Amino acid sequence: MERSRLPALGPHGEGWFLAQFVIFVGIFAAGGLGPAWSGPARLGGLAAGAGLVALGGLLAVRGVLDLRENLTPFPRPLAGGRLVDDGAYGLVRHPIYGGLVVGAIGWGIATASLPALAGAALLLGFFDLKSRREESWLVDQYQGYASYRARTRRLLPWIY
Repeated sequence: MERSRLPALGPHGEGWFLAQFVIFVGIFAAGGLGPAWSGPARLGGLAAGAGLVALGGLLAVRGVLDLRENLTPFPRPLAGGRLVDDGAYGLVRHPIYGGLVVGAIGWGIATASLPALAGAALLLGFFDLKSRREESWLVDQYQGYASYRARTRRLLPWIY
């Protein structure tokens, strides 16, 4: 049994889900606090940001589809579920979280909002902590999780 020093925040990790919702609302609202830059940089940022939003959305949606019946909004895995390590999960252990981070970065760039970009950085840190809490449950539930974790990046394909 692997222990985590991070709190469970509820029997299924409900508090983690609530906290991420609050961060999402903050990032979305912060997009209205731009633009921090203008001119050609603004147009280039809009295009690059939209591309990152689309790329992040693709990764997150693929993660949802690959989980199928194992999907839960909470970090504690469902009882009786199976370990998913293919599809998006062959790239990263937490593609939904990673996709949401990439999308949040894209939103900050597209809206030219430094507060939204700061929120995306906060979201990355939050998902790093949440995934660590979740992984202690995953190691306990799935015999092959430790070896999967050793060979697969955490959140961002080829990066982290």
